[in-house]
Amino acid sequence: MFVKNILMAGTAVVSLISGVADAADYPVPKGGDWTVPEFKFHTGETLKNVRLHYTTIGAPNGKPVILLHGTYGSAANFLTADFAGELFGAGQPLDASKYYVIIPDALGSGKSTKPSDGLKAKFPKYNYDDMVEAQYRLVTEGLGVKHAHLVIGNSMGGMQAWLWAGTHPDFMDVTVPMASQPTEMAGRNWAMRRLLVESVRTDPDWKNGDYIEQPKLFRYASAMFGVATSGGTLGYHQIASTHEKSDKLALDRLNASFNADANDFMYQWESSADFDATKNLEKITSVLLAINAADDERNPPELGIMEREMKKVKSGSLYIIPASPDTRGHGTTGFAKFWKAKLLEVLENLAAR
Repeated sequence: MFVKNILMAGTAVVSLISGVADAADYPVPKGGDWTVPEFKFHTGETLKNVRLHYTTIGAPNGKPVILLHGTYGSAANFLTADFAGELFGAGQPLDASKYYVIIPDALGSGKSTKPSDGLKAKFPKYNYDDMVEAQYRLVTEGLGVKHAHLVIGNSMGGMQAWLWAGTHPDFMDVTVPMASQPTEMAGRNWAMRRLLVESVRTDPDWKNGDYIEQPKLFRYASAMFGVATSGGTLGYHQIASTHEKSDKLALDRLNASFNADANDFMYQWESSADFDATKNLEKITSVLLAINAADDERNPPELGIMEREMKKVKSGSLYIIPASPDTRGHGTTGFAKFWKAKLLEVLENLAAR
């Protein structure tokens, strides 16, 4: 049923994560590593001792929730007052006294095995299918979770949630892909990614991935991509409504702390090239709530893609967050206040059934 709602085999190492949301009223997050002795990529290449880092919140006897981060991110992206502080506290939608939240660092990102660990541009090429396979093995083999109550992801994590729902349809009760579409990577979304990657690849300092210092164009390309594809039209007009404020915003982006690695960065963005979850939409059996923002630059709702594709999902609904000066385009879903009530509604309806 389509409902459109325009409300506008490894090793475990455990450690504590610092820097969580200041006002968080939930258990202290714990970090760990699980190692795959040999991982096979979609290309046929293999890599030994692939480390998969993860963060958990809550006790293992709680209802499992798999939370998937965005491109070049990590679990740290979620440990903020605007996300964790809105969801994991007592009485909140994903109350950590009832839920066991698992946040994997994606293959190639965060504290998981990645090109910058030593192989650089010789690292096997991976795609979203590989990343989902790594996440699935971590959760099922590494952490022993055989069924999840919820799989929820944001941006890249949202696209991976679509893949989880189609390739492992019996694994979860509810799937919530956010800031994403299930269709192939195309249009402005892919064109901007290609320009971003080529800006680094054509920099003489890149040296085919064997650079000594990070390529100079890397910082500029990253800042340009961020402004062009996330932030929201109304949001930018509010915070940069004059020439002086806009100029300051641009220069602040360029001068911000920047410790990213170019090889890791390029691998992450290129991994989306062959993404397409549409072939398995009819196989989805979980309740699915897709959440997008009306001002999302990468997934513009005016294309009508979501309405078309959601008709293929048996128990799917679409929630579009209305644009406002407070929303941030593609970044809107990083603020749980905009959608947590809708998530709670879906979880409560499922419980009632």
